[in-house]
Amino acid sequence: MKLTLPKTYTRELWQNRTIGLLGGSFNPAHEGHRHISLYALKMLGLDAVWWMVSPQNPLKSRKDMAPLVDRMESARVASNHPKIHVTDIEQHLHTRYTADTLRALQAHFPRTNFVWLMGTDNLRQFHRWQEWQEIFKMVPVCVLDRPPRHNAVRACKTSETFRAHMIPQEKAVTLKTAALPAWTLLHIPLNNMSATAIRAARKKN
Repeated sequence: MKLTLPKTYTRELWQNRTIGLLGGSFNPAHEGHRHISLYALKMLGLDAVWWMVSPQNPLKSRKDMAPLVDRMESARVASNHPKIHVTDIEQHLHTRYTADTLRALQAHFPRTNFVWLMGTDNLRQFHRWQEWQEIFKMVPVCVLDRPPRHNAVRACKTSETFRAHMIPQEKAVTLKTAALPAWTLLHIPLNNMSATAIRAARKKN
């Protein structure tokens, strides 16, 4: 399928660069998203991080889901960094599942390297994602600490499945060029901000 994407997504602009992909509803975006993005940029040696604001997360209810335009705006405000780019590219790719998004991105950007970023809260239920094992075989994966600190991620199904392919944190910078599957778990200072808490606080006001 031929894609018609905004000029921001030209192949030439992103070739020979390594991009961290942080997907999610961003309902709303907040400092916690920025926090893990900045650590990923630094510890993995990334050129940029794309916040991929999903039109609709397949695992989340449409109830209380703000319109995409509002979530995009909250992400622009929260990102506040020249290397963090807010995008609705999944809407242009016409993809719903992460595996399909990655295939489309790799086809459109053949000379760009991608690293999938997610918090430990997502790792615990990652085995519920469509083609979750294939995702680990398509791109390097970086998991970053999210509250609570002791959330038993090492015992979850995904961790157990790919335990032999885990790169230690002290070698995390090698993740972007590692043979696949490859992933790492970064223990970073915690940021307790959450979209759920923000929405709950808004309802009280």
